[in-house]
Amino acid sequence: MTFPATILTLYPDMFPGPLGLSLAGRALAEGRWSLDARNIRDFATDRHRTVDDTPAGGGAGMVLRADVLAAAIDSVATDAPLIAMTPRGKPLGQPRVRELAAGPGVTILCGRFEGFDERIFAARQIEEVSIGDYVLSGGEMGALVLLDACIRLLPGVMGAASSGDDESFESGLLEYPQYTRPQQWEGRTIPEVLRSGDHARIAAWRKHMAETETRLRRPDLWERYDGVRVQSPSGARRLMKDE
Repeated sequence: MTFPATILTLYPDMFPGPLGLSLAGRALAEGRWSLDARNIRDFATDRHRTVDDTPAGGGAGMVLRADVLAAAIDSVATDAPLIAMTPRGKPLGQPRVRELAAGPGVTILCGRFEGFDERIFAARQIEEVSIGDYVLSGGEMGALVLLDACIRLLPGVMGAASSGDDESFESGLLEYPQYTRPQQWEGRTIPEVLRSGDHARIAAWRKHMAETETRLRRPDLWERYDGVRVQSPSGARRLMKDE
């Protein structure tokens, strides 16, 4: 089944961009996902194809008009979630990515200038999403990030169904360190446990290293992970044993 992605943007030529290469590009050619990049300017009603106007109350920059945005949104006949890329949105996380990838597709609204006329959010059901606490020139880069995260989870895109199971954020932890040949490089050796052939030891080492990496590098993730672990039945048993 195809995962349909519709992009509402002032710059449709930015798509598929990097999504036309590598895993995503191959999946697009195979029909595992589809792309429909629509120009918001096509829904303007004046001869100048105006999509923005000055901010009410004054101020710098321009704001995307609600009437033009609504016309673009209403042109998409789908039950897929409608997402606006905006700095004030909820931070995108792997659990939401998995939900989207398992759903009927996605429609992404890309902002420009000073953003959207606020009335569009009251008039249409729009999920606001952010990819980080920084400012970009528009929502297109965020849309590419969101789509890449979803596409790689579609059936058949990564090959083995378990390919992404141990990656960062899937279990609430960062991924454990990875190594490959040569065994010795600049005086540094692959850890012995990874050369032991003992799968139980390797699994235990990887779990320990994932927890250690997360605790040291991302204490915010570790706090959430450790809180969930403590609240679970297995976590309760762990605490009782430790005490």
